[in-house]
Amino acid sequence: MSIRNHRDPVSRTPSAARGGAVSRRRLLQGSAALAAGAAGAGTLTACGGVAAPAGATEIDYWLWDANQLPAYSAAIDAFMAENPDVFVRVTQLGWEDYWTKLTASFVAEAGPDAFADHLARYPEFLELGVISPLDGIGPLDDLPADRFQEGLQELWTGPDGARYGIPKDYDTIAVMYDLAMIEEEGLSPEDLANLDWNPEDGGSFEQMLARLSVDANGVRGDQDGFDPANVARYGLAVAPGTDYVGQTTWGHFALMTGWTFTDEETWGTRFNYDDERFVAAIDWYFGLVDKGFMAPFGTFGDSSPPQTQLQSGSSALATDGSWMITTYNNVEGIDLGIAPLPAGPLGHPVSMFNGLGDSISAQSENKEEAARLIAYLASDEAQRIIGERAPFFPSTDVGTQTAIDSYAADGLDVTPFTDRVKNGETGLYPLVENSASIMSIMQPAFDQCWMRRIDGADFAAYNERVNALFE
Repeated sequence: MSIRNHRDPVSRTPSAARGGAVSRRRLLQGSAALAAGAAGAGTLTACGGVAAPAGATEIDYWLWDANQLPAYSAAIDAFMAENPDVFVRVTQLGWEDYWTKLTASFVAEAGPDAFADHLARYPEFLELGVISPLDGIGPLDDLPADRFQEGLQELWTGPDGARYGIPKDYDTIAVMYDLAMIEEEGLSPEDLANLDWNPEDGGSFEQMLARLSVDANGVRGDQDGFDPANVARYGLAVAPGTDYVGQTTWGHFALMTGWTFTDEETWGTRFNYDDERFVAAIDWYFGLVDKGFMAPFGTFGDSSPPQTQLQSGSSALATDGSWMITTYNNVEGIDLGIAPLPAGPLGHPVSMFNGLGDSISAQSENKEEAARLIAYLASDEAQRIIGERAPFFPSTDVGTQTAIDSYAADGLDVTPFTDRVKNGETGLYPLVENSASIMSIMQPAFDQCWMRRIDGADFAAYNERVNALFE
């Protein structure tokens, strides 16, 4: 969930000292460009009509994903039917515009009452004091952590032990492919379902990538004479860019070795980019470029994301997030198949585990009503409404199962995504401070490695710079 997708934003303002309410100056520092473009951005949808009923309290709820809008609009309509004293205005904005306008609204002290939040943004919002602790507000205390998939509420719990987000969904990673292409290659879904991987020789997963890679002369990657510098179809699709998290790219491979991003599951202060397990995984991953099984840096731009590569036949397999299921399934010419990630050295697959949350603005004058809304969104009733329509997995067992059943009714088996959570085969998204600064340090390292100018051992120097941010 790379910043090219909707799950992995990067905080654009430097981390500040923890504590204290936000000042206009602090928000403006590093964010002036964001605020400047906010006016008039985005699309506004008011659920339940265009005006609030007489006497109702009006609250604003913001989210960025247009794919999520129908599901949440339906659930919010149901909430208002049960709570006629509350009228909810839903604002949906595009990815970039969302963070631009949200930042500007905090500067102007005119933010939404409640909004969809992301783990890469929330530490900064917490430091700046623009989001409210949720404990003790309305019915939110009636939502125990075990109501949600294991680990989700912990991601939205601050270093002070208070909750700052109510889990709304989660995402994991699996392998997307075109069933027709696999069949043409004489393979079956079962051939992709039980692959293994290791950083030494790539295991049967790399063997599959080799078989599916084809050079311009029609020679396969597992045949003599394959030309890795002149490839017509790469075995593994790649996003236009990757980053220090590698959510859909290298992250799962590193996690499969037992490696962890930081010294703590959440709010770590020491990164482990110098760990030999990370070095081995990153050298294997970007080494696929040398073998011709993955495209060199810059081959595919923003107009050719992994789903387009599968559609055009320029790549065979794509590791991607569960939030992309509907996107792949709707691409013309793709008969979507989904396989689990390969089993790594730990004996099973490991997927990164990320989840969005609903936060309440510290500036809201209607926190109780906002709390009633986001508590309702976590209810069984709302989770079923959302799960039936959602192109993602809602945060509770009820919502998840409803989504699985809804996809199954359309002939799509999505359990390669949900089994990772069911089986406890996940690694948490790195919840840390200083995300913008970490990105600025690490991005050149990953780019240089992809360009084959440095290797995994060189990340140790970058790691020292990252860890210095926490001293």
